[in-house]
Amino acid sequence: MEVLTAIKRVPETGAKIVLTDDKRDIDTSSLGFTFSPHEECAVEEGVQLVEEHGGTMTALTLGEEDATEQLRSAIAMGADDGLLLPTDGGEWGPKATATAIATAVESQKPDFDLFLFGNESADTANHQVGVRVAEQLDVPCVTGIKDLEVDGDTVVAKREIPGGAEVYEVDLPAVITVKEGLNEPRYPSMRAKMQARKASVDQVEPASTEEGLELIELEVPEADDSPAEILGDSPEAAGEVVDVLEELEVL
Repeated sequence: MEVLTAIKRVPETGAKIVLTDDKRDIDTSSLGFTFSPHEECAVEEGVQLVEEHGGTMTALTLGEEDATEQLRSAIAMGADDGLLLPTDGGEWGPKATATAIATAVESQKPDFDLFLFGNESADTANHQVGVRVAEQLDVPCVTGIKDLEVDGDTVVAKREIPGGAEVYEVDLPAVITVKEGLNEPRYPSMRAKMQARKASVDQVEPASTEEGLELIELEVPEADDSPAEILGDSPEAAGEVVDVLEELEVL
């Protein structure tokens, strides 16, 4: 079984975001980088599927040379190969990104059976790349998955919905976008990390396309610094807690 998992280099989740003076980019001078939690689960799922069914798992990313750091992290987790589509750091929207990935995939041999994406990236959260890649490759796509099984030439994917789940059965090859909680991503050992540092990462020049979007300005959302409200310190506060949960549509 040949699996490809797409990841994206993003600032550390929870880091304080500072914009450049022109508000067209993020000041990365004091930021650490990782890949999105959804994509960590996608990498873990790809590794588990290959462990169960045999084959190889390739991690792919579009980005600057520094993005090889994230590919090596995926290799440390168990990916067999890393594939970088190098860019100069310019803006790549979901349409251009999907075109670059789909074009690169079509040039690779052997053909991939399963394409795993995070449901959305931790920075832009466009929810589009996996769907667009599936469209360009003309393969079925199921999004927002938290349970996945492969049976021969078929993949069974489960999406949680209020009160139950939707179950999809599609033929391979297919694109699946997964959500955090699909599995528990492994923490690679120091030995695996050191070996990953020596692993070779292939590069394929990405195909470019007109995005149709123009970045005007970024804006950091206002932080909610309001103090926490104490609803009570006795069993009588339970009713107010339920009211709040219902207002937030949790219940």
